[in-house]
Amino acid sequence: MNQDTLTLNKTIGIIFGGRSGEHEVSCMSAASVIRAMNREKYDLVFIGITREGKWMRYDGPVENIENGSWVHTAVPFAVGSLADEIDFALPIVHGPYCEDGKLQGLLEMMDIPYGGCGVLASAAAMDKAIAKDIFIQHGIPVCRHIFVTREQVEKSAPQIAMEVEATVGFPCFVKPANMGSSVGISRATDYTTLMAALEEAVKYDKRIIIEESVNCRELETAVVGNAYPRVGAVGEIVTGSAFYDYKAKYIDGKSAMCIPADIPQNLYQEIQQLAIKAYKAIDGEGYARVDFFLDRDTGKLFINEINTIPGFTKYSMFPLLCKEAGIEYDKLLERIIELGYERYYAKNNG
Repeated sequence: MNQDTLTLNKTIGIIFGGRSGEHEVSCMSAASVIRAMNREKYDLVFIGITREGKWMRYDGPVENIENGSWVHTAVPFAVGSLADEIDFALPIVHGPYCEDGKLQGLLEMMDIPYGGCGVLASAAAMDKAIAKDIFIQHGIPVCRHIFVTREQVEKSAPQIAMEVEATVGFPCFVKPANMGSSVGISRATDYTTLMAALEEAVKYDKRIIIEESVNCRELETAVVGNAYPRVGAVGEIVTGSAFYDYKAKYIDGKSAMCIPADIPQNLYQEIQQLAIKAYKAIDGEGYARVDFFLDRDTGKLFINEINTIPGFTKYSMFPLLCKEAGIEYDKLLERIIELGYERYYAKNNG
């Protein structure tokens, strides 16, 4: 089937906001996406999800989505009517309740084609503990780490500290297993800061990852495709912060992006190959950004995580990595829509 017949004159639902700690990032990403969409080719419907989880229809200026004031003029939206309102959904909701497969499952049940990874890949990639287990099973190197639960933190924090010291060591990073955009992540250097980091992380998730701190370069690449994915350029994040946290990513703009990364060609290709391998391991479809650590001391390469709905803001790596590979922003969005339809028709007509 000709791709134009899949995408021409379609009504695209841009879903943004959400209940997670990444609500603001989602709104910024959605505003960028909306501005780049071809309005001659697509009709757009803006569907926002408030921090409380209420679905709303918004028809106002795009800048109000970006600054968060959209909620004041939005009207309630009946989720059950979604299939009557749109032909295709483009979820731009980061973090829990979307990037973890929940929204994808809803769209599947409503028989609505959508962009990005499916339920399985979204859920697996979102949970850092599960993702690391999958990577290990496929021979993809990961950093030393341990997994703990909120209940363990509450009942046996001293024992966790002993295990961290014995297996991971200090300094280390404490991360909610199911968050993104560096929300809830802290660096711990001793028992006291570890306890504070655990207390912060359990605010966001009941599952916590504690992993070694690597003196590293942060390298990222983009993957776009379904059965035969293509990999984008490899880029490097150079941050002025102690680590690439939420503020460095989205607020102060002090982090620099080096695209393409200044690394040897063999390492560049290894990162691209591992990204494809990891993407296929979680059954990735549509698109994703794959992040790596390169140990400055040993030269070892580790996969950090896969982001199945990476940021699309002006500071975001994913669209820039694709642009370096020859896919402009507007064409990237069109390709994501095409891939969503490709998967939908393959599943329903295969």
